[in-house]
Amino acid sequence: MADSKDSFRMEPKSSSSSTSTTTSSLQKHHRTFLMTQNILRILVIILTAVSVVVTVTNNQTITLYTFQFEAHFYYSSSLKFFVVANSVVCFFSVLLLIFNLLRRRQQTHQLKDYYFFLFLFDLVMTVLLIAGCAAATAIGFVGQYGDDHVGWIPICDNVKKFCRINLVSLLISYLAFFANLGLTVLIAYKCTT
Repeated sequence: MADSKDSFRMEPKSSSSSTSTTTSSLQKHHRTFLMTQNILRILVIILTAVSVVVTVTNNQTITLYTFQFEAHFYYSSSLKFFVVANSVVCFFSVLLLIFNLLRRRQQTHQLKDYYFFLFLFDLVMTVLLIAGCAAATAIGFVGQYGDDHVGWIPICDNVKKFCRINLVSLLISYLAFFANLGLTVLIAYKCTT
């Protein structure tokens, strides 16, 4: 009987140590999650900011048959939407990064509502980014190949530098989209666990 009492007393000690190990493991997992989330959010901020700067500073002036033409993003509503979409994602991602860093001290990792808010926010930003990329891709395709059905001629033969730089900006924005998509998936996974 004494042996059974001793073994009974030892179980709570091992249970206590396994509880502290589990808590330590959860805290480590949460720190890894926060670090991954912040790295992806910083990546989105950098990529969208670079895409905006490259597009806004891109222009080319050519002379064609004694007429002077300027290619600039401001003359295309699709490119303006592309710049606005990237700017909005960049701005709100900066605000959310600051908010995350401030909330980190308050131990909000236990609140499912907070992660659900993050998921909705990142989902809207992902949709906005892909909409901007789609608009810029569509106008870029028309600029490169034209459209015979409506009589639009390709302009990228005349403004090659402008089109190449816009393509670089578009590829950078697509990278931001994939980073934001990864962030959305990460937050969705955190909501379910």
